[in-house]
Amino acid sequence: MAQAPSPSHRQLSPIVWMARFLRAVGGVSLLAGQTLRSAVRGGFSGPWARRELLYQLETVGIRSLTIAILTAAFSSMVMTVQFAVQMTRFGVKEYVSSVVSLSLVRELGPALTALMVGGRVGAGIAAELGSMRVTEQVDAIRAMGADPVRKLVVPRVAATTLALPLLTVFADILGVLGAMVVARIDSGVGMTLFLESMLRSVTLEDVMHGLVKTVFFGFLLGIIACYKGLSTSGGTEGVGRATTETVVITSLVTLCVDFILTNLLLGFGL
Repeated sequence: MAQAPSPSHRQLSPIVWMARFLRAVGGVSLLAGQTLRSAVRGGFSGPWARRELLYQLETVGIRSLTIAILTAAFSSMVMTVQFAVQMTRFGVKEYVSSVVSLSLVRELGPALTALMVGGRVGAGIAAELGSMRVTEQVDAIRAMGADPVRKLVVPRVAATTLALPLLTVFADILGVLGAMVVARIDSGVGMTLFLESMLRSVTLEDVMHGLVKTVFFGFLLGIIACYKGLSTSGGTEGVGRATTETVVITSLVTLCVDFILTNLLLGFGL
């Protein structure tokens, strides 16, 4: 006699999916409110909190610098080659720098940095907190009278919120330099012409457009990763599942929020 499929393999109805989605949104919103309240009420007071913040900034920022720079550099170089070929057909090859630079600082730099760093950092945060959850270390923190949100969530969310704009700045700079070199070698566009055209086209508002979005990306990345880690269950299998889900969810949220913020910022003139 064939066995009935286990609950984990049954196809969930749309109502169940919606209920889980709403519960997750509520949990993330509640954790975000607790994190902001804890940060305002002295979440960084004391030498321990400052050391933990610096450690998380190193983990999130410095250790992610290479992947952010390489992603932006090679993306901008590929764009330069593609745009140069197409724009040469219309005799406007000198505008390659303007198009590439604007695309990088307004959109590709922030979005790609958030996606790449989010995959690396989000998975790490979810795995770390998930392991602490299944081994009851989070419960031990509560039993000692400490606040897990203040000790575990606030430093990580603050680090992702602060580090992502800084990583984006480095990614934009190295991306522009990579595009400049490729334009000179592949298309014969002089570096001086490239820089002059870029400086005429890219304004402070364009740079701020991208950096403002990274603040939201970093905050949401940290909150979602911490929520998935703290809600982990099911032992080591649950930790792996939470890690995978964190990468997928943070990537999708980044793209959706990017679309929403782009329209809002353009509406405000940025």
